Amino acid sequence: MMEKMIFGRYVPADSIVHRLDPRSKLIFVFAFICIVFLANNFVTYAILTVFTFFLIFVSKIPLRFFINGLKPVLWLILFTLVLHLFFTRQGHLLFHFGFIKIYEEGVKQGIFISLRFMNLIFVTSLLTLTTSPISLTDGLETLLNPLKKIKFPVHELALMMSISLRFIPTLMDETDKIMKAQMARGVDFSSGPLKDRIKAIVPLLIPLFVSSFKRAEELATAMEARGYRGGEGRTKYRLLLWHLPDTTSLIVLIFITAILTILRS
Repeated sequence: MMEKMIFGRYVPADSIVHRLDPRSKLIFVFAFICIVFLANNFVTYAILTVFTFFLIFVSKIPLRFFINGLKPVLWLILFTLVLHLFFTRQGHLLFHFGFIKIYEEGVKQGIFISLRFMNLIFVTSLLTLTTSPISLTDGLETLLNPLKKIKFPVHELALMMSISLRFIPTLMDETDKIMKAQMARGVDFSSGPLKDRIKAIVPLLIPLFVSSFKRAEELATAMEARGYRGGEGRTKYRLLLWHLPDTTSLIVLIFITAILTILRS
């Protein structure tokens, strides 16, 4: 389970993507989430997909990490694809068998939505795989600094997000251990009626919640013992520095945005 869950994991490597400032990566990902909706034909989706795989290549992270990250939502992608195939009634009729009718537009929209999901998951996964949680916290806090003028708890929000990202893999690992321990005692999570399978999950959730609360209490005690008092007056050991590659990455994204806008049908 740990290998399939990549969200929140950081994979160290010596790549240009790893060395980018976390602020530029955050801006890049948020902008990419917006521009992915500019693609609306095969050419624009091909450009977007090639660009995504180029980012994966320069990150020097094996593709299997991204494939594993796609598996948890694969059923959602397939479900969306099936919906478009059977319920979109536009374009030329491609297949007809009984009440099943598949139209050209349904196939196109199903493929486009699947590619959109894939690109979004790959690029957002790239953010966490190439950026440590502490760097993400610093970058997010710096970007949200203007909100401090309206008394918005920027530091606390960034800290909560960092802790959440940090403990997602830990909780998944803990879930895996509890499941294996209960399966060794005869609990069956994968077969039988749905009602019995739901009942089998309850003994899994209770120790997981107990373990989570225990970890949260230990973390709070450790932070208090080290004198943590919030973001007021705190300094940073690692200073964020914006370099030429950070500017270049955003310029490339603007260039891709312009191409997608021009090639929209």
